Amino acid sequence: MSWFGKGLDKIIGEISPSAGMRRTQARNAMSLMMNYDGASKGRRTYGWKAPSTDADAAAYGVRAPLRQLSREFLRNRPYAVRAQSVVTSNVVGTGVVPAVKHDNPEVQRGIADAVLGHLLSPWLDALGELNLYAMQEVVMNTVFADGEVLARRRLRTGRYAQGLRLGFQIELLEVDHLDTTITSNGKNEVCEGIEYSPIGDVEAYHVFPRHPGNARLLGDRVRSERVSWADIIHVRRFDRPGQLRGVPWLAPVMLAMGELSDYQEAQILKQKMAALMAAIVAYDKDSMPGDPADRLKGLSELEPGAIIGVPDGAEVSFTQPPKVDAYSEFMREGLGAIAMGIGITRESLTGDLSGVNFSSGRMGRMEMDRNVERWQQLLMIGQFCAGVERWVREAFPMTRIHPGEAFAMTWTAPRRPLIDPNDEVDAMLKQVAGGLNSRQSVQRTLGLDPDRVRRERAEDRQQDETLQLDEPVAVDTPTARVSRAEKQAKQVETGQ
Repeated sequence: MSWFGKGLDKIIGEISPSAGMRRTQARNAMSLMMNYDGASKGRRTYGWKAPSTDADAAAYGVRAPLRQLSREFLRNRPYAVRAQSVVTSNVVGTGVVPAVKHDNPEVQRGIADAVLGHLLSPWLDALGELNLYAMQEVVMNTVFADGEVLARRRLRTGRYAQGLRLGFQIELLEVDHLDTTITSNGKNEVCEGIEYSPIGDVEAYHVFPRHPGNARLLGDRVRSERVSWADIIHVRRFDRPGQLRGVPWLAPVMLAMGELSDYQEAQILKQKMAALMAAIVAYDKDSMPGDPADRLKGLSELEPGAIIGVPDGAEVSFTQPPKVDAYSEFMREGLGAIAMGIGITRESLTGDLSGVNFSSGRMGRMEMDRNVERWQQLLMIGQFCAGVERWVREAFPMTRIHPGEAFAMTWTAPRRPLIDPNDEVDAMLKQVAGGLNSRQSVQRTLGLDPDRVRRERAEDRQQDETLQLDEPVAVDTPTARVSRAEKQAKQVETGQ
């Protein structure tokens, strides 16, 4: 600090000690901040934005434009559609499978018949179209596109409950249904359509009964309804503490994806231009009697291998079409950055496996599988499926099936496709044989319901015994060979 600054600090400190202290504290804070280049102010950081907002305030007022842009990308940008498909296919697949567990097999079958019969029926949907598996796909697609989705419980009684195993249906709603014009309800604060209690938890949602953009509304204003939190499942991804709203998953890569798409279209146009060849004919009109169009007719109909005579006094030159250079390398790097921003691999986004060997493909897949497992457990199972299970438990006593019986529900995520089935299955068998894993856990990893596998295996054995069929040949794996050797040694010891 210069002598002038020191002198000024001394004068201010003499006149106003509190102002002098604040000035010294600010200077000390600035000196600490300058230890980090990223926090410095200068040419290299010009234009960087770093607002001190909380998780929800960071997207306040821009969620609607982000959603609309994200939907536009999913309508017209092929790589956006592909990214959504990859995420949903891996997280949901053919569906997260529910199962009912009870100590009494007969009671379990009765409860499962009512619960699963309702969840896996299209009558679960308030519109009568989607069963639980189809709803999971729509939920994941919407979370990717909009950042969040609402599922509303519709209670059904009387004639509206006819044909339903359980007395409720589910209506999936886009977050556009939230009434953002309401700011309070009694002593509760309402922010972007969500009502919070004095202690900060969600108490209700203010929801339009019909989508504000519904073409059938014809400009009519629809009033929102106050819906208790107990009748709403709000599915979204949490990235920061205190976050209650979501943002589209394309938000971090939206600018890069848009510019890459524009670059691709420009290169396509350039490629079309490169495929063109034009001939330029220069001649002296005085030296070419008659109509020049007739004299140069052959040049307008050039074909491969054609030999065309040029009139005396005419000179022919051809244009030099532009070349398309470095297109593949640029697209590869750009799509790789987009894939990383979403949380998937470049190979899954593009379908391009050139230059990928087994080891590198496996390592990339393992990293993506970790993200998929997080999304399955924290989004699909932890939020949507858990909310549906809560509604099932509240509705089941009304059925009067096995009254008073408590039951458990499990949710099995879809199986992960095996990259090398022989080695991976053998490794799983070794884990079970060595006590490092349970058979049920391995079965769930493969997307199988252990109770169903056990029941079907028992049924197979019973049918084989009834028909007097031979036992199937055991799979020849190292684990199976060790098991057979131990069994043979035991038979020798016992004299069997």
